[in-house]
Amino acid sequence: MTGETHPMRTPFRRAGGAALLTAALALIPALPAHAVTGPAQSDSTWSFTARLDIADGARACTGALIDPEWLLTAASCFLDDPAGTDKVTAGAPRQATKAVIGRTDLTTTAGVERTVVHLVPREDRDLVLARLSFPVSDIPPAQVATAPADAGQQLTLTGYGRTTDEWAPVKAHHGTFTATAPTGVNVPVTGNAGASICAGDAGAPLFQSSGDTAKILAVASRSDQGGCFGIAPEQTSTAGVGARTDDIADWIGATVTAGRGRVGVVDFNGDGIEDISIGDPKATVAAVAEAGAVRVVYGGGKGTAQLDQSASFVPGAAETGDRFGHALTTVDNNQDGYTDLVVGTPYEDTTTTVTDVGTVTVIYGAPAGLGKGRTADSYVQGDGTGAIKAAKKEKGDLLGASLAAGRTRDGSPYIVIGSPGDTVGGKANAGTVFYLRGTNSVSIAQGAGMSGGPEAGDRVGASVAADANNIAIGAPGEDIDAIADAGAVWAFAHPAQVTGQPLERANINQNLDNVSGGSEAGDVLGASVALVEDGTSGNSILAAGVPGESLTAGNGTVAKNAGGIVTFNIPRSGAWTERRVITQDSEDVVGGIEAGDRFGETLQAINLSPKNTPTWQTLQLVVGAPGEAQGSVAAAGAVHTITLVGAPGPHNDVVFAGYNGLPGTPTANHRIGQSIAVSATSVYVGLPTAAGGGAAYAVPWQNLTSHSATGTDLPVTTHQPGKGGIPAGGKAFGSAIR
Repeated sequence: MTGETHPMRTPFRRAGGAALLTAALALIPALPAHAVTGPAQSDSTWSFTARLDIADGARACTGALIDPEWLLTAASCFLDDPAGTDKVTAGAPRQATKAVIGRTDLTTTAGVERTVVHLVPREDRDLVLARLSFPVSDIPPAQVATAPADAGQQLTLTGYGRTTDEWAPVKAHHGTFTATAPTGVNVPVTGNAGASICAGDAGAPLFQSSGDTAKILAVASRSDQGGCFGIAPEQTSTAGVGARTDDIADWIGATVTAGRGRVGVVDFNGDGIEDISIGDPKATVAAVAEAGAVRVVYGGGKGTAQLDQSASFVPGAAETGDRFGHALTTVDNNQDGYTDLVVGTPYEDTTTTVTDVGTVTVIYGAPAGLGKGRTADSYVQGDGTGAIKAAKKEKGDLLGASLAAGRTRDGSPYIVIGSPGDTVGGKANAGTVFYLRGTNSVSIAQGAGMSGGPEAGDRVGASVAADANNIAIGAPGEDIDAIADAGAVWAFAHPAQVTGQPLERANINQNLDNVSGGSEAGDVLGASVALVEDGTSGNSILAAGVPGESLTAGNGTVAKNAGGIVTFNIPRSGAWTERRVITQDSEDVVGGIEAGDRFGETLQAINLSPKNTPTWQTLQLVVGAPGEAQGSVAAAGAVHTITLVGAPGPHNDVVFAGYNGLPGTPTANHRIGQSIAVSATSVYVGLPTAAGGGAAYAVPWQNLTSHSATGTDLPVTTHQPGKGGIPAGGKAFGSAIR
């Protein structure tokens, strides 16, 4: 190659980079964005091509979808000065990055938009893997070639950079390039028929296409930019360089596989290491009793933090009895790649007479941690927009007593808020649920989007759960056929539109012919609910706790409040069906039925491998039985792990004090199982009644034979006030965990 080479990641609103000698080509750091000067694409043949908008239009690059959750592009796209010595580091991008995939014409709404939330750079070349905020389900990814380009091989490049006469084209273009034999980590190429790699094409795939299959051999890194808009006409060379992919196909595959379908990972500061938030709703804050606090432990030894309403970035004020941190959930609500924390404060007062109205706060994640970026959002009835604004503040509403959050199948974040004390139609404690998506909020209550009629004490929204497909709502105080507190559960599908109303899919009680058992006083069906995706087909499994269920033991003795669980299939289309009844009388389930066990008082569910066919190891239900005795020790409590694939007993395991790595010995009225949470790494067990103000334990899945089946127990991580940087003085630390 002769002439000058311009690194091709030049920002698309800026002229080409400084001239660099072709002789030093292998040493040249790539510049930002470039565009191929070939013809515009007229269809979606190569819809895996992605356009990257970095720092809100400051730079543009191109990339390629190689997995539903991952793009392949040039690392230099993410550097302010690609010609300098700075390097891309693993973690969230320094600047907000939006990816548009499958939209060959940017003036349309075709394809999908995602946020780049995590980068994994390759140290030896201009290449980075970029993880998306949510999987892309409807666009086939390209493949990564495993054999190098041959000298003379014809490769296609697709990109969104400049053309001969356009500074910022609105259509993707493509061109054909002739490769020469790879030199180290690079593949030299030359454009055919005037095709050239231009500003905006950095990271564009160089691939071989055969039928519907595209195999990427390199990503565009540098170019002479001959013929590109803004380049001197005497520059006619169309030579360029791509960063090879074929020789690191195994590394790419391993990285993508390790991060694929990552679920339940809370990462407030975007460093790729799991963080944890632990509620202590009875904590004293600035001498104010039971104001409540949340303690945050950042993974990787990056410190701890306390969140409470005395902090400048948390709305409201620390007041007696607020119980900030009573409920917790997490979601990337603003889709910036940092997990955000949603905090329920159900006993917040608005005046001295309008007490226990409740409030919900969204505290946003940022590189420096929670509360160090975007201003927090606060939700309280009568304020804001939509249904929450239309609702009236009333004594005892208990907004935020229960919470759920996540993303729909199309990637939209949502928050579900229970207000079980809300008065509906003049009926006290009938209960309402609010569904937040974007800036919109809608309400769900009996007689208003939910079947049935409101009755005093129904407590709709006492429990809520959600997955990408559906929402579950429990009303443990619902009377069925005049049977008090028998309980009921509903399932709703997420609306197709952000402003839509969730669509009821199921209204379930135990007096229905297609549900096992019968409604009995005090069963409290729906005291807990859990939802989990059953594979990738859009189907869900709903689990509903019945902790007040009385069961008859083998000797004929009736065990009151022994408890149980009923699971249901909620298909993407069609009618719901009962799946299974699970009790401690089920075959091989640990424990046996005893009065007061309250098996199913708390529930969590998780799919540990959501992109694959579920197995007994990966589709897990975690069950709290806080009243369970351990030997002669009453109400010591236990947490069970139960598979949702096949019979529950053969793979059932249990955690209690002194077993499966949980420290201590069984203690009366500790009620292990009253607070539980799950992540991709651990089962979390909260013990707010522990000495010293409470505790929270992270039990690795490896310790639970229901998941791993083999292996040595790993250490259980203990979080406790006064230890590991967590301030002393806890009161009910571990009441809620995320």
